[in-house]
Amino acid sequence: MYRKILVPMALDHGVSAQTLAIANALKTDDAELIALHVYEAPQGAVLAYLDDGVVEVAFERARETLNEKVAGIDGITPVVVSGHSARAIIDYATDNAVDCIVIGSHKPGLSEYFLGTTASRVVRHAPCAVHVHRSS
Repeated sequence: MYRKILVPMALDHGVSAQTLAIANALKTDDAELIALHVYEAPQGAVLAYLDDGVVEVAFERARETLNEKVAGIDGITPVVVSGHSARAIIDYATDNAVDCIVIGSHKPGLSEYFLGTTASRVVRHAPCAVHVHRSS
């Protein structure tokens, strides 16, 4: 059983309910659940074509969407951070003494075997236990 569980959530994937259910099954009675969404801001030359406010508006929209996804779920804290998905998840877990990450994954294709998915990078580098839910 775990006392501090991080559940990374991609807002456009349908595995959030399953990963939250797994986190609930793995937690102690007094556990803290954290729903984390990593907002990947546009990089490089793309930024030259965007108004300054566009990125801020998109970040706030991500925060609102995450809040809607976890609304009505007791004992969960929604958090949105900016960065690269795998690195931000690992950094958040390290900086906040998380003892378990419950992350969703899809069936890997050939390109993921060479490049790695977010879930596989988290598994390799996380400072704590990682439970992976593979969707069909």
